[in-house]
Amino acid sequence: MEELSQILAADFRDQAVLRLSESLEKIRGCLSELDEEAFWYAPNKNSNSAATLLRHLQGNIGQYIISGLGGAADHRDREAEFTGKDTLKRREVEADFFEVARKAKDLIQSLPETALAQRKQVQGFELSGIGIILHVVEHLSYHTGQLVYLTKQLADVDLGFYKDFDLNQKNE
Repeated sequence: MEELSQILAADFRDQAVLRLSESLEKIRGCLSELDEEAFWYAPNKNSNSAATLLRHLQGNIGQYIISGLGGAADHRDREAEFTGKDTLKRREVEADFFEVARKAKDLIQSLPETALAQRKQVQGFELSGIGIILHVVEHLSYHTGQLVYLTKQLADVDLGFYKDFDLNQKNE
């Protein structure tokens, strides 16, 4: 039974990192299509720019994974994720986001099995390690979809994420 538990824990970590990596590649594809103006563009006051989405995701991933699971201090300033555009540089926003995502993937992959069941308080919620990881995977995926939609609207491109796959295959 212990061996099965270890196999399942390893598979869960691998799948979480795979899903995070898939979203990160989609985000890279989107960013490659957005010029400077489009990167900072928000359709209206109730919508976010690509830059804001990256800052928000960086804050969320840092708070949940780096702090919540990894034990680092929680320095998140959620309100600032949605303001302060005038003082930021695009390359720093992108680099900071991808760096926290890389650290999160490394941390998830190295988590001991016991950390997946351990309960923690994160952003006022009590979650298991699995719950924390599921939240981040889902949250990143949700905002990746927003970024994909925004990119298609602004750049009028087919991002070709599945161009190398036959998605019409049936299950056996």
